[in-house]
Amino acid sequence: MKTGRQQFRQTVIVRALIAATCGSASMMIAHQAMAQQSGQSLQRVEITGSNIRRAEAETASPVQTVTREDLEKSGKATVAEYLQTLSVDNQGSVPTTFGSGFASGASGISLRGLGAASTLVLINGRRIAPYGLADDGQKVFGDLNVIPLEAVDRVEILKDGGSSIYGSDAMAGVVNVILRKNYRGTVAKATFGQSRYGDGTDRRVALTHGFGDPDTQGFNVILNLEMADRDAIYNRDRKGRGTVGRSDLRPEGFDAETSGGANGGTGAIIGERGAAVSSVVGNVRNPTNLEYFSRSNTGAGTGFTRTFPGANCDVMSRGYPQGDPGGGCLTDAANDYTQIQPDNKTVNFFARASKMLNANNEVYGEFNYYKSDSRSQTTPSGVHSSTGYPGGPVSNAAVALGASHPDNPYFGTAARLRYLATDVGARVNNVESEFTRLVAGAKGTMGAWDYDTAFLFSQNKVNNVRNGFLQRDVTFALLNPTAANVAAATARSPAYAALPAGSVWRIAENAGLNSSALYAALSPDISNDATSRTTQIDFKVNRELGKLEGGPIGVAFGAEIRRESMELTPTTGTERGNIIGLGYSAYEGARTVTAAYGEALFPVTKRLELNAALRADHYSDAGNSVTPKFGAKFRAMDNLALRGTYAHAFRAPSAAENGRGGLAFFSSASDPTRCAMGIQIACNAGSVAGITSPNPALEPEKARSLTLGAVWDLTSKTSLAVDLWEIRRKNEINQESTQSAVAAGRVSRDPSTALPAFPGDPGAITAVLINYVNSNESTVRGVDFDLRHRIDLAGQGGRLNFGALWTHLFKWQRTEKDGTTYEWAGTIGNHDVTNATGTPKDRINLSVGWDVGRWKLGAVANYRGSLINKFAKDDADCASHYANGNDAPGGCRIASFTTVDLSVRYKLRDKTEIFGGVANVFDRIPPLDPITYGAVSYNPLDYRGAVGRFYSVGVRHQF
Repeated sequence: MKTGRQQFRQTVIVRALIAATCGSASMMIAHQAMAQQSGQSLQRVEITGSNIRRAEAETASPVQTVTREDLEKSGKATVAEYLQTLSVDNQGSVPTTFGSGFASGASGISLRGLGAASTLVLINGRRIAPYGLADDGQKVFGDLNVIPLEAVDRVEILKDGGSSIYGSDAMAGVVNVILRKNYRGTVAKATFGQSRYGDGTDRRVALTHGFGDPDTQGFNVILNLEMADRDAIYNRDRKGRGTVGRSDLRPEGFDAETSGGANGGTGAIIGERGAAVSSVVGNVRNPTNLEYFSRSNTGAGTGFTRTFPGANCDVMSRGYPQGDPGGGCLTDAANDYTQIQPDNKTVNFFARASKMLNANNEVYGEFNYYKSDSRSQTTPSGVHSSTGYPGGPVSNAAVALGASHPDNPYFGTAARLRYLATDVGARVNNVESEFTRLVAGAKGTMGAWDYDTAFLFSQNKVNNVRNGFLQRDVTFALLNPTAANVAAATARSPAYAALPAGSVWRIAENAGLNSSALYAALSPDISNDATSRTTQIDFKVNRELGKLEGGPIGVAFGAEIRRESMELTPTTGTERGNIIGLGYSAYEGARTVTAAYGEALFPVTKRLELNAALRADHYSDAGNSVTPKFGAKFRAMDNLALRGTYAHAFRAPSAAENGRGGLAFFSSASDPTRCAMGIQIACNAGSVAGITSPNPALEPEKARSLTLGAVWDLTSKTSLAVDLWEIRRKNEINQESTQSAVAAGRVSRDPSTALPAFPGDPGAITAVLINYVNSNESTVRGVDFDLRHRIDLAGQGGRLNFGALWTHLFKWQRTEKDGTTYEWAGTIGNHDVTNATGTPKDRINLSVGWDVGRWKLGAVANYRGSLINKFAKDDADCASHYANGNDAPGGCRIASFTTVDLSVRYKLRDKTEIFGGVANVFDRIPPLDPITYGAVSYNPLDYRGAVGRFYSVGVRHQF
């Protein structure tokens, strides 16, 4: 009789061999049939989405398995990077490269495009503390970066709702990262990678050591240490690579005024000169006619009382091409300062120890520690960017050069200023993240019951130190030292109070006259801290109970109690709206969750299997949720199985949504009031500050999912899985749309921006008051294809493995409370989620591998479908236009994009392997995406195209 430990080890081995040989669990049908015919006894396996061990790896639920070999062949440096290339990942994922986002330094996956907050990430079947910084200040998610690559045994992706087993957040599915549980030996690995441009250098080392034999010594210990150092890549280093990193799109047919100058570089004067954006020399408003002029302008009609020959565009813009019809001094700040990827240094440690108490019971412990230091930067601050905090909007539109300021061209009269603070430098985020996970548990067999129980503690702490951001009170006092401005700055800033009396901030060509003490007062370091914790005790059991024609009935029961807490302190100064261009974000909340669940598997006949699960959760802050799930699998033929599931799911509000705190952010909206008056610039969406507060009355989001599929072993070497799926989500927790809040009149305006040519002009919108609400509902519908084929070549030719994964979206539709619907499948919407990556209808992964002798060669092609450049499918107008009025890009469509990656591995000796890879081997350049905010003029999904061809080499040695 095998011990529980021996049975478990064989279970893992069987599961790994199946996945490695077939690349898909669907092949298990043929293995099962053959085993039954030969009378063999199959080991039982536990699959993500169920607590019942079973003889077949193929369940009623679609589960995609990523093996260690898949990860190695991909050449990807991290688990996160690999998962975000998969066809099941869609809009709303959080890439590590998005350094300027709310959740800078983290990486999250978004199954079915429902957002990272609706995808539950597990390690060894248990939760992890979410990343401390909520994405967009609202969405809480698990950080994939904490996964130690070399410790991964496999990753299982449950592609339908998993709330009946795991509880909240599993609305779109579950990503379960299964780490090694038994290993003996020592392996060292080192890799080095670099782009063809000589940047983005990626250095990684890993050491894994395991000792102890559970069968003979009764214990096993695994230790894994990984360290990585990845250099930044700057947009300016990709000049000439299509539109990558360029905000100046005039060579592509745009003009300097389109989208408020956003597509023509920085510094434009817009429309009738009643508006201007930040300029390196300063755009200043004539106090009499309220038109803006560049300080570089020496022509007639400006009304200047003094001129500044040193404010020369050719000098100050470093020879940047000019051509703004409004006379602005243009630069491309996004190209000069922002990054394709940030600097990132990581340390990852994983340890696991297990000890057999007797033949059938063991105790175990797991420990994870991850630390990341990330440095990202974006453009210098503009002095007039408005913001907000829970106390209300803060408008900086009136910032001005004082009447006596030596750089004021209207000397003697205060004049509004639009200045890009390049002398202060880039705005920089230095994010330090620490993740800890501790599990202490016991598992085994007691009588007829298998059990597993554990205590879990998981924590994430984030510290974000920022520099390059302007203090509002000091900025106003140094530019316009009125008595009121000086008094306000003196009262709140000791650094300003210590400056010599009469100090002013010299701008542009005269910035060299400023002291270091002045800059220290103007832009000191500011910071915030975030902490999330999850503490849990769980207990689950399973056994066989009774028997039907198809085999024994399997049952499982479990219970858990969990304490969750999150806290984000506001960034220094944002609690009073004092940081220009940086909104307030803070939250605090804690809750207790208790849950109980049960599951049953009924093998009704040898061909029909039914299963059901039910879970009840109680949230101390959000009430109760009961989530059932039903599944069926019918083997129509020995090599063909039909399957389907129906499930309920839910997501409880996060502390950022229903706790204490608030969020101030930037959004965009048009101004229908001013547009109706004939003010053309107000008809286009412009930047406004939004202010949102948590809502303790929020109810959980609810969802219903349905899957119908078939798994067909066409031959002994060819398998096909097809799954139709649909998720309907209601009670969605959203910030109501900015445009809806504008239409409802919940706005703050700046009357001083009113244009005299338009009587009754109330002035531009500076802030919009927005609520978190249970508002709309969404329907997402699609189909997954998974095709695998193997060819055994004659003689010493080895083996070829082919794979194709294709996810196609039929529908991604949101319905608002008033009945208005938006269809996003195949468009650049939804812009409410991370990065504005759009919602491609098709994502495809094609792979081929050739194993021959000591060689392993692989190629992977990743395809993203084209996107209509509209915020919603039925929009009447394209989201962007060329200078001549035509839709942009051509045909109002963002082209599809495909990259091909190659990898090669060679076993130099029995214990030494060398390997290498080329990502984006054909050096494909991504197409233009002029709307996304997650990257500059290319879609964030096309990150590899922005980087360019990337080479990596490495060695692995087993001692």
